[in-house]
Amino acid sequence: MIVMKFGGTSVESAAAIEHVAQIVNERKAQRPIVVVSAMGKTTNRLLEAARLAVGGKREEALEKVASLREYHHAEADDYGAATLIDQHFDELSELVRGLAILGELTPRSIDAISSFGERISSRIVALVLGAKHIDSRTVIVTDDRHTMAAPLYAETYRRLKDAPWGDITVMGGFIAATMDGVTSTLGRGGSDFTASIVGAGVDADEIQIWTDVDGMLTCDPTVVKGGRRVKSLSFAEAAELAYFGAKVLHPSTVAPAIEKNIPVLILNSRRSHVAGTRITAEGPVTKDVAKSIACKKTITLVNIQSTRMLMAHGFLRRIFEIFDRHQTPVDMIATSEVSVSLTIDNTDHLDAIAEELREFSQVDIEQDKAVVCLVGDNIRWQSGVAHRVFRALESVNVRMISQGASLRNLGLVVAQADLVQAVSLLHQEFFTEVDPEVFE
Repeated sequence: MIVMKFGGTSVESAAAIEHVAQIVNERKAQRPIVVVSAMGKTTNRLLEAARLAVGGKREEALEKVASLREYHHAEADDYGAATLIDQHFDELSELVRGLAILGELTPRSIDAISSFGERISSRIVALVLGAKHIDSRTVIVTDDRHTMAAPLYAETYRRLKDAPWGDITVMGGFIAATMDGVTSTLGRGGSDFTASIVGAGVDADEIQIWTDVDGMLTCDPTVVKGGRRVKSLSFAEAAELAYFGAKVLHPSTVAPAIEKNIPVLILNSRRSHVAGTRITAEGPVTKDVAKSIACKKTITLVNIQSTRMLMAHGFLRRIFEIFDRHQTPVDMIATSEVSVSLTIDNTDHLDAIAEELREFSQVDIEQDKAVVCLVGDNIRWQSGVAHRVFRALESVNVRMISQGASLRNLGLVVAQADLVQAVSLLHQEFFTEVDPEVFE
């Protein structure tokens, strides 16, 4: 049994869905479980309709819903999906009217409205494939932290083991339900996570993430063109790359796969002949220092300094308690006895955080930064890596450097305006000559 996840661009049209059906049918002997995202940009449009509704623009919101209804009809009516589309959009329209009356968008209602994309797309794909459909909300169980719910693994795995799988089964990604049956979601990008959870729950032979690129590349193609395909890498490397911005893979995806030691493949639904990237517990043996360069844009650097804390304990504790209270994750950190520099990508509560920090320290905030992260298992074992990095970046002002505890990544903070130059220079330094067994 295998799990195959297809993203929104892979199911955005009738032609795209038919191509997905061809890919899936070629693997029918492996009893695929197909996990699909919403069609195209449906989730964004659903949330836009919700915001219009609570903002007092009821008719505009309903027009957005009507437009989405027409889009789904245009792409799927030929497969006998007209009735199910109307049923779902009638329910959705009622929800939007309710939001307009309440004038408030809660996390629970956000989950309710954003779930419709996957609920509809999964049924359409099941019709095209002539496959069994299972509502993900009946088998993926989460806590009630709406919009970013955490799976309750024991109950979820029990239900997945007992689920009536067909020769081909289709499910919606991203969506789940609480123990009380209330619709929840796993966070944006959560369809990858769904695939991994399902794969672990059924002890799949492999988990395939089908997207619109040839696999993991040595650099983000939206930042610098000409990256090489990484044929294989370790779970640990993939996790670091995902966390530091590699959009091909959701950061949480590899966790259930690691637990069950299930290989994860990144494949291109538009170029299904390409071998993609294979992620396993142990990466291939190679002399290359790094596997890829990940990057995060629109990062904020927070510099905290307090000479009053010299020789005193509790400085770091006080800092992280403040970030914890405001539910703001920290990406990278560099410390000395009386100063701390850290990066965040969520600035919703930054003003309140800075106000609390200033009670015992000086705070300097730098906007418009980017994180550039060199990732590879061999960073742990090879000397002179930092020297090569700074030699390559001698023309770029590096504001901060941090090496993770895993020793698999070397992270740098640069001005966002310098991001393209920094990635280009590092790529030239580390990926001009590479092992053909690992890179293409």
